[in-house]
Amino acid sequence: MSNEDEQLAGQFQPNQHLSNKHHMAIPWHDFFTNDNFTSASEANLVERAAIVGRIGLMMLSYGTGAWRVRDSMNIVARKLKMTCSVDIGLVSLEYTCMDAHHSYTQAISLPTTGVNTTKLSYMEQFIQDFDAHGDDMTIGDIHARLEKIAHSKGNYAPWQVAVAAALACSAFVFLLGGGPVEMVCSFIGAGLGNYVRRKMRDRHITLIAVIGVAVAVACLTYLLSLTILQMGFGVSSRHEAGYIGAMLFTIPGFPFITSGLDLSKLDMRSGLERLAYAAIIIIVSTVVGWVVAMMVNLRPENFPTIALSPLVYMLLRLPASFCGVFGFSIMFNSTPKMAALAGLIGAVANTTRLELVDLTSIPAGAAAFIGAMIAGMLAWVVKKKVRYPQISITVPSIVIMVPGLYMYRAMYNIGLTSIGVGALWLSKALMIVVFLPLGLIAARIITDPKWRHNG
Repeated sequence: MSNEDEQLAGQFQPNQHLSNKHHMAIPWHDFFTNDNFTSASEANLVERAAIVGRIGLMMLSYGTGAWRVRDSMNIVARKLKMTCSVDIGLVSLEYTCMDAHHSYTQAISLPTTGVNTTKLSYMEQFIQDFDAHGDDMTIGDIHARLEKIAHSKGNYAPWQVAVAAALACSAFVFLLGGGPVEMVCSFIGAGLGNYVRRKMRDRHITLIAVIGVAVAVACLTYLLSLTILQMGFGVSSRHEAGYIGAMLFTIPGFPFITSGLDLSKLDMRSGLERLAYAAIIIIVSTVVGWVVAMMVNLRPENFPTIALSPLVYMLLRLPASFCGVFGFSIMFNSTPKMAALAGLIGAVANTTRLELVDLTSIPAGAAAFIGAMIAGMLAWVVKKKVRYPQISITVPSIVIMVPGLYMYRAMYNIGLTSIGVGALWLSKALMIVVFLPLGLIAARIITDPKWRHNG
């Protein structure tokens, strides 16, 4: 279990509210009396409202957007014969539950944010079961099941998550134009960098320190690996540009995409907070990468040209896109099956996007929109078959489309006071970042009746 899982699970442990932690845990069981025998539908308002709040906070903690958090709370509230109104942020929510005679308001928060697609899948299954059989469940049954979900262990050890990041970043480098040397060095750098990040999070280190140290380790490890290859095999120093790929495991794809989805549903607070959170990570990552580059004289030049025919390049992009999406999905704690499904969707969507840019005059932003829309449509088809949360498949499949290289080059050039060049790279990145959630939004509007209505 990662540090994030432990911290978030800690929010639901009843006996920690007297600890010295900065974020005090919520004593959920103190809200209930005779919870093993009381039917949830017959409980008092405070008890019913606490169930709604706990479910909403758990959904929020696993990385889903505000719309899905609100929808889940509404389903449970209706089943418990209440009306629920909720205001949702990145790590907190304030909600009011009302029945025929009274109302109850509560403000609750998390110590941090994260993504856990496996637990999100468990929660969505619980919501479906509650909608069908909630009248027959006691308060004890509900909280026992929530406790089981909250305390379920992560699927992967730190070294496994490190390998997943290494696989994703090496595939990412190939898709950006890198060759075998860049891929090997990025694999080593990203793997060690993400391993350090995971171990630091396990020790409750704050976000900015974790990102900064992880990026520095990844970049320096890339340089060390390239130096060894130069000394042992005479590899050219022109391959140093691949160090950017070693730090791409820090791309905050989930909050970036969900911020756009939230803003489209007018969940302004959640959308803006998620966008700010993603911006913090990107700024810290790119600034640290730039500082390291200045210290060791690394330059983000273009990759050496690879002599491949367009057909061969396209055929290689398919497995590379699959590996990149699969690796990112594993980092989000997806099960291997869930990660493989996301990988297949990403292979089709991302390869289509790249081919459109190479073979047509379609701008990169428009191609990103088409790729994201394809991913959203395919995820809708897959969801009907396997019942995984749609966001758990769609977001990992388009994270690989987020232009991390453009963002870093923008910061690098701005740091050198080449404002014009930096602004050019930044504008390219922003166009893609804007169109990615728009593609998913278009797919959701087409396929999901609940999504395309405001009521």
